[in-house]
Amino acid sequence: MKISTKCLHSGYKPGNGEANALPIYQSTTFTYDSTDHVGQLFDLSASGHFYTRLSNPTTDVVEQKIADLEGGIGALCTSSGQSATTLAILNILHAGDHMVSTATIYGGTVNLFAVTMKKMGIEVTFVDADASDEEIQKAFKPNTKAMFGETIANPAIAVLDIERLAGIAHKNGVPFIVDNTFATPVLCRPFEFGADIVVHSTTKYMDGHAVQMGGVIVDSGNFDWTNGKFPEFTVPDESYHGIVYTEAFGKAAYITKARVQMMRDLGAAQTPMGAFLLNLGLETLPLRIKQHSKNAEEVAAYLATRTDKIEFINYPTVPGNKYYDLAEKYLPEGKSGVIAFSIKGGREVAAKFIDSLKMINLVVHVADIRTCVLHPASSTHRQLTDEQLVAGGVTPGLIRLSVGLEDVEDILEDIKQALDQI
Repeated sequence: MKISTKCLHSGYKPGNGEANALPIYQSTTFTYDSTDHVGQLFDLSASGHFYTRLSNPTTDVVEQKIADLEGGIGALCTSSGQSATTLAILNILHAGDHMVSTATIYGGTVNLFAVTMKKMGIEVTFVDADASDEEIQKAFKPNTKAMFGETIANPAIAVLDIERLAGIAHKNGVPFIVDNTFATPVLCRPFEFGADIVVHSTTKYMDGHAVQMGGVIVDSGNFDWTNGKFPEFTVPDESYHGIVYTEAFGKAAYITKARVQMMRDLGAAQTPMGAFLLNLGLETLPLRIKQHSKNAEEVAAYLATRTDKIEFINYPTVPGNKYYDLAEKYLPEGKSGVIAFSIKGGREVAAKFIDSLKMINLVVHVADIRTCVLHPASSTHRQLTDEQLVAGGVTPGLIRLSVGLEDVEDILEDIKQALDQI
């Protein structure tokens, strides 16, 4: 099936007389006939749902759908995008381990890596994703266990060279984790370019309507966890009676361990209602993301004409953008709907522009059906130092504009009148 069809049909096949729409299994628990059966579930020797923190029929359908969309072997829905990133990494790294990450990533992820994971004893080295192979290689250490990047960086709108960085990660025997939130699997499927694990904040385009928090981890099933660097997968897990994940689950070792160990212990689970709402968003994702991209391209083209007020624009279709070629390779169907541009005059003038908007909403959110705007330096990236801001592509006047699905003429009119007031 093509991806638009998968968005409607993957994961759920109703039987004779069953509901055509995905049912909501609004239950925390499930009933069984024997203690032996329940024991098998806890031993991981039988499949089934026994507690919604670990799995639920509604959530299971959505996980299967997203795995199919990304081309992965399995997926695990979580309570937020941050929890997806956290669980994805803690499933591999522990105190004393090291990870390499690109610097141009979401500010909240920078904090997670540089502050919280540091407290856990995990060291993260940030690198310039556009640096040479040789420079990036210098960041790797004997205890490096993973590499991380974003397909389209938030808010720098830098496009990741997935294939090149995956090659560097694999040369060092570690998996490449890619946050594919802004692109979605409709515009880019990182596994096709060598990525091993994909995470999303499903709160964004996958949901699309700003109604439900969520995240997801997707496993390609392609990484070799038996290469000697990852004993977590190849030695007995005493919390599951000595099960060895690579032996018991083969290619699904990573995503199984994430569910039965990480989700079991940390509990950042998606709800059945949340999964149901996410599924509604997924059903229209192909239509929405392509229109978001089309509208954003038109808005970026207009902003490029306003050199009187704007110092630069980050969007791949703008003439001269450094990521044009990479975007053509990885995002041929559209460049997503988020634009970053910097207002001349810095923080105060940028704030004046935002405060002058009439239709476009000032919200701490992105990738919504409604056009929304944010000033990263004073909000999502407020905790970062000036050096970290610069490394992440954030200037004092930078504005993140998430172009929605309104008529593009109305979006442009609101932007024009606000620019004329500064």
